[in-house]
Amino acid sequence: MQHEHIRSTGRAGGFTLLEMLAVIVLIGIIGAVVVTQVGKNVDKGKYGAGKAQLTTLAQKIENYALDNGAPPAQLGDLVTKPANAGNWQGPYAKPSDLKDPWGHDFGYKAPGEHGSFDLVFYGQDGKPGGEGYDADVGNWQ
Repeated sequence: MQHEHIRSTGRAGGFTLLEMLAVIVLIGIIGAVVVTQVGKNVDKGKYGAGKAQLTTLAQKIENYALDNGAPPAQLGDLVTKPANAGNWQGPYAKPSDLKDPWGHDFGYKAPGEHGSFDLVFYGQDGKPGGEGYDADVGNWQ
């Protein structure tokens, strides 16, 4: 019985540096696309949460007005009893309720131009005006 040795003339298995770099670049591109899409969804979620928070805060202002006869002079009066609120049943809100999801203050004016009070969510930029996720939303809309 003879044993024959079969010699491999091919190269050893593995990846070349160029193949590894190509895979790393592809992973980087895919990662950038995923991060961009997730970032857009986070902004969309925060904007929706800000609009919902506006509605909830408006209800808390109305509760204050029912107890005291008029809306508060400032939003801080929902948290701490003001001197002129004889029938204050609060606190009506927590300090964190007075900030939008991006950490900006809500706009507030009492009496308002659209009713007994105006409450405004200024969007992502926290400034009046804007489009998209920077657009303002008021309690009268």
